[in-house]
Amino acid sequence: MAKSKVVSIDEAMSHLFSGMRIMIPGFVNCGVPETLIKGIISAGYTDLDVISNNTSVQGRGIGRLVHENRIKHITCSHIGSNKETMAKVVAGEINVTFTPQGTLCERMRAGGAGIGGVLTPTGLGTPMQEGKPVIEVDGKQYILEKPLHADVAIIHAWKADKMGNCIYHHTAKNFNPIMATAADLVILEAEEIVEIGELEPDYIMTPGCLVDYVVQGCPAE
Repeated sequence: MAKSKVVSIDEAMSHLFSGMRIMIPGFVNCGVPETLIKGIISAGYTDLDVISNNTSVQGRGIGRLVHENRIKHITCSHIGSNKETMAKVVAGEINVTFTPQGTLCERMRAGGAGIGGVLTPTGLGTPMQEGKPVIEVDGKQYILEKPLHADVAIIHAWKADKMGNCIYHHTAKNFNPIMATAADLVILEAEEIVEIGELEPDYIMTPGCLVDYVVQGCPAE
């Protein structure tokens, strides 16, 4: 009989630490692990090095971590939806590394697949190129973008079984599956947790072998 990976939020948080590099999915606030973010705040973790597409909006999602001054650096593609993030970046309270959204995805994919990097023409001749190797292939130039890997990834699913096999709900899928491949530790929160074997195998989007712990989450806001 397979062992359940379901734990309390306190147990899940005990495996995290201040200063960790953490991947947090979500497009604005769609597909964001709100329960786990609140857990990080309650546990008091600070100096986070975050990898995410954006910082959501004030008071929601990653925006909670911004407001609580828990982030020291973020690698992302956009912060314009959160005025508080912009203010903290300008004030020097948060360091930001911008990466085009497609490049961000490919760098995480490379991190999960053990690939040494990806070649992309995106950003040539712009500040995105600064300090990065440029490689010529068949007469065309490409920036070499290095892979992204994290200590921890926290993800959000619609349904999961007790082994961590999970299904995402429509566009709430976004960056969740790729982040689940690119971290040493993966904690999943699910709106609904079912028994092992209840999910249709063909519908599973992230297999339980990638997930370390499962936490009961709240329905997406």
